[in-house]
Amino acid sequence: MEKNAKIYVAGHRGMVGSAIVRELNRQGYENIVVRTHAELDLCRQDAVEKFFAEEKPDYVFLAAAKVGGIGANSK
Repeated sequence: MEKNAKIYVAGHRGMVGSAIVRELNRQGYENIVVRTHAELDLCRQDAVEKFFAEEKPDYVFLAAAKVGGIGANSK
């Protein structure tokens, strides 16, 4: 990846996503795009398509997940 590539990290607030962002920053990547769940609901296809059409990221790291064990998965 080129250092100026636009990189979208989904799940940047979680354990894995935040580690990805830290490592990208450590390696000199500065054009990192992040969105909170409130800003972009990845379960809404129309919102995701609009985001990708507007931002046009070169690379995507998908580390977004719903956590909380069995209880969170039963809803």
